[in-house]
Amino acid sequence: MDIKEIKIDLIQALETMQSWAQSPAFYAQLAGIGAAFLAAMFTAAFCRRLFGPGGEQTTGKMPSWRRILNKLGAILFPLLLVAFLGVAINVSQSLVEQSWVIKIAQGLSVIWLIYKTITEFVKQAAVKQFTKWIILPIAIFYVFGWLDDVIAQLDAIRLEMGNITLSLYAIARVLIFGSVLFWLGRKSNDTGKQFIRGQEQLEVGTREVFAKLFEISVFLIIFLLLLQVMGINITTLAVFGGALGVGIGFGLQAIASNFISGMIILLDRSLTVGDYVELEDGKSGTIRALTMRSAILETYDGKDIVVPNETFITSTFVNWTHKNIEQRYSMEFQIAYSSDVERAIEIIKDIVVSHPQVLSGPERALELQPDAEICGFGDSGVDILVEYWMEGIDDGRNRVDADLYMMLWKAFKEHDIEIPFPQREVRLLNS
Repeated sequence: MDIKEIKIDLIQALETMQSWAQSPAFYAQLAGIGAAFLAAMFTAAFCRRLFGPGGEQTTGKMPSWRRILNKLGAILFPLLLVAFLGVAINVSQSLVEQSWVIKIAQGLSVIWLIYKTITEFVKQAAVKQFTKWIILPIAIFYVFGWLDDVIAQLDAIRLEMGNITLSLYAIARVLIFGSVLFWLGRKSNDTGKQFIRGQEQLEVGTREVFAKLFEISVFLIIFLLLLQVMGINITTLAVFGGALGVGIGFGLQAIASNFISGMIILLDRSLTVGDYVELEDGKSGTIRALTMRSAILETYDGKDIVVPNETFITSTFVNWTHKNIEQRYSMEFQIAYSSDVERAIEIIKDIVVSHPQVLSGPERALELQPDAEICGFGDSGVDILVEYWMEGIDDGRNRVDADLYMMLWKAFKEHDIEIPFPQREVRLLNS
């Protein structure tokens, strides 16, 4: 195409636009746009005055509508403009049998509505940038009818690698839809797990089971949708599943074992968040989190112990507080033979009962009451055994044994009860 042909096409386009601009149908559509603009402006102003912060209080169902309109006040005008332009399109089509100018105006109004919605309601900077640089250009291309041409141009740019053909359009489509899907998946996952964990009528273990199953379901759906976007047939996953099975059999045994062990733990509810657990190797702590791979034990000295889930399936552990938070503890010490043992035992019982964290009272069974008794006769004194029950673990915030030792020490000094030290009697034969 030479310069003369371009000039002729340009002159024809200008003449066509001039004829359009002089036609009554064109002015009728401009009038429709103006009427829709004024109607949207006056309606938005009326709604803000009636339901806005300065409006009068109403009764019945109106306060709920008022709250909704207050939230939508920022996008009320473009929203009404899109609606009134839709009415103008129908009216113009019936009167002058043309509405293309109004359709362009409505498309621009939709773009404005999207921009205002993102600006007012989306707080994340990454989502705002994605919408401004990806969603809005796509909307503009669609409004002006350029989207199909842009897609065709992008699809024409191809890269062939053997039997695989990649186009720029396919890559862009995967990146755009993949980003949207993973963002929606993460938001849905966080919201769903927060809702499930907020159901207080369910046990903690049951909530964790449903939360993990919901997380797996969400990402499985996202994965399948992404495969559809990429144009991969789901039936081909059978081959991939076989390869994955071989990979698990050889190199991912530990990961698969921990994953399955985590499901077993969550389903049989042998462990829950908040349990105090002691492992076979002596490590202990409170379970702070249960994941599909491991459990996190929080110790009283501020450390986290990450324990693979398989450990709880294949080895022995002690769960101190799973079914009953009441625990029994004991203390052993000696008093001198010269002390009043009967009086000392009464004093010890009174001291133990007086501690606020020791469980006692007439409502408790005899075997659950605090007790002090003679458990043996040592070389240097009488062996005393003290037993008591308390809620929780005697460590961290609960230091009941340390309090009792100090209280007993003060009481022994006050009542002249002697704590013996090792004694030996030496005899000299054939002196």
